[in-house]
Amino acid sequence: MQEKVYIYYTNDLHSNFDNWPQVTGFLKNAREAREAENQACWLLDIGDHVDRVHPIAEAFMGKANVQLMNDVGYDFATIGNNEGITMAHEDLHHLYDDADFQVVCTNLHSLTDDAPGWLHSAVQTQTESGIKVGIIGLTAPFNAFYELLDWHISAPMQELERHVAELKETTDIIILMSHLGLTEDQEIARRFKDIDVIIGGHTHHLLRSGETINNTIITAAGKHCAHAGEVVVTWDHNRKQVIDKKADVYEMATLAKDLNTEQTLNELMKKADDMLGEPIIELKTPIHVKWFQHTEIMAKLTETLKEWTEADAALLNSGLLLDQIPAGEVTLKDIHRICPHPINPCVVELDGDELTEIVRASLTKDLTELKLKGFGFRGEIIGKMIFAGIDVKTSWHDDGTEYVKAIYYNGSPLDTEQLFRVATADTFTFGRLLPEIAKSEVKDYFVPEFLRDLLAYTLRYKITSAD
Repeated sequence: MQEKVYIYYTNDLHSNFDNWPQVTGFLKNAREAREAENQACWLLDIGDHVDRVHPIAEAFMGKANVQLMNDVGYDFATIGNNEGITMAHEDLHHLYDDADFQVVCTNLHSLTDDAPGWLHSAVQTQTESGIKVGIIGLTAPFNAFYELLDWHISAPMQELERHVAELKETTDIIILMSHLGLTEDQEIARRFKDIDVIIGGHTHHLLRSGETINNTIITAAGKHCAHAGEVVVTWDHNRKQVIDKKADVYEMATLAKDLNTEQTLNELMKKADDMLGEPIIELKTPIHVKWFQHTEIMAKLTETLKEWTEADAALLNSGLLLDQIPAGEVTLKDIHRICPHPINPCVVELDGDELTEIVRASLTKDLTELKLKGFGFRGEIIGKMIFAGIDVKTSWHDDGTEYVKAIYYNGSPLDTEQLFRVATADTFTFGRLLPEIAKSEVKDYFVPEFLRDLLAYTLRYKITSAD
C-alpha cells in the first residue's frame, strides 16, 4: 500500500501582504482538499514572515503576523533573520506566545536564564496511518547581531549531525525547514542523505520543481509569497520506505482572495495607523529630501549618528530617506514610511587610507546611482553620501565626474595611517558595496535601534518647527 504525504509551505513573505489573501485561500483550500481525501497534510513557514518594513509588523512588533498565520492554520514554522535580529530580546522572546503552531529552530539558544516556551529544537508528528515525520528548523548564524541581543545561533552542521541521527532512529521521513540559503541547503543535501526534504528560504531562490541531490529534494518558493510551494512524499507501507518525492510551486497573484483575510488586513492597518500616531514634531514647512544633493536633514541625521555612536566620523547615503517630511504634524507613521529599512547603526575601524578610498568610491555614479535590493535596504537607490566629522573638498573633471581634492579631520589633512572609528549603516558591512567597510576587522553593531529611531531623535531635538 502506498500513501502520499503533502506539505504546503511559504517562505520570505517579508510582511509583503499584497498576495496574502490569495496565499491564505490557497493554503486553506489545499488543506480542505487533502482532508476530504483523508490524506496527511501540513502547512509550514520557513521564516522572514515578519519584516518591520511594513507598518503592521512595526506597530504590532510581529504579533499581527503570528495572528495571520494562526488564521491560516499553520502547523510548523522556523524563524528567519528578520524575526531574529530586528527585535529586542524580549520582543522575540514573546513573539510566538500566542502561536497555534509549533516553532522549530534547532540552532537558536537564549543567552538569558530562560528559553522561550514556544521554542522547539525538533519535533515529531505522524499521519493517521502511523507514518512518523521528524521536523528540524535552522536559521542563518548572524551571531554578530544575535549575541548583542542575548541569543546565540549554533553551527547548523553540528546541530544536524546530532538531530538527524536521532530522528533517523525514530521517524520515517525527515524534513528540514532551512532559512540558510540555497548554497547551504545544497551542501546539507550532499552531507546528510537521511534528510528527505529540505524546504528553503533566505536567499529568495525559486525552485519550481525542486532540485534533487543524492536522496534529498530541495525546494523554495522565491520571495514575498508571489508563489507558495507544495511537496508530495510517497511512502510505501509494504516496503517501509519513501519511494517518490515531488515539488511544485503555484503562482498566487491570479488566485481568488480570502475575503476574511483581506478584511483582517484592513482592520490591522487601521490599528497600526493609530498605534504609530505618536507625534514627533510640528513643521511649518516640509523638509525636502533629495537623493543626489546635500540636504540639511541628511547632514543632521549623519551628525546624530556620529554623536550617538561616539564615533570619529560618520557617513550615510541620502537614499535612506524615501520621501519628503511633510508640513504639519509628523508622526511615527511618517518616520516609518520615510525610513522603513530594518538597518542598524554600525561603527567600523578604518585607517586614513581606507577612509579615503571609501570617500572616493562614494562619489562615483556606480555607487550613487546603484539600485540596491537587499542587505536591509528597502529603498530605490543609494544616493549621495553625506559625511560628518570629516570635511571633504571636491572638484570636477572636464568630463563632469566629481573627484576628491582633499579630506580634513579636525582642520588638518587626513592622516592616512591614523585609525578612525567610522559610523555608518550596517548595510555597508555586507557584500562589496564599500569593500573597505565590509573587510574591517572591527565592526560594532548597535541593536535593536534602527536608523529611523535616530531620524526621530534628529527631528525632535535638532529641527525647529520653523525649519
